[in-house]
Amino acid sequence: MTTTTAQHPVVEAEANRRQVNVQLRIADAITAFAGSMQFVYLHALLFAGWMIWLEPSPWPTLTLFVSLEAIFLSTFVMIGQNRQADFSQAKANHDFAVAEQELHENTEITRLVQQLTVEIHNHYVRGTRADSHSAVGQDGSHRADITQEGERQ
Repeated sequence: MTTTTAQHPVVEAEANRRQVNVQLRIADAITAFAGSMQFVYLHALLFAGWMIWLEPSPWPTLTLFVSLEAIFLSTFVMIGQNRQADFSQAKANHDFAVAEQELHENTEITRLVQQLTVEIHNHYVRGTRADSHSAVGQDGSHRADITQEGERQ
């Protein structure tokens, strides 16, 4: 039995957008690999092999290679940071819109509860007053003052 958790609408929209754009998928794959331990191990082996077997004086060429790689990797990091900032802003905008909608709904519910409270209060308080007024006889005497035999106390 597999269960899927509901995702934030902005997360789903961003994932769909990234799946459609080939450049973003490539950038995601490179960033995911460059941020892994496999990347570190691979580079340690490559640099060790380069220095031991490929060049007798490896430093100028290796330095050039590593510098170019650092430039590209830092660019991918900045792309990722920009993407994350855009995502965070979109999520914040969505959350704000939802919070505003809930505020308006809660305000309306509060108004309705207040209106119902007033109506219930008016019904029972006025109803009680009406009952107490109907208990007063035509001559102004209260029915409680009259005994069952019809005599006044």
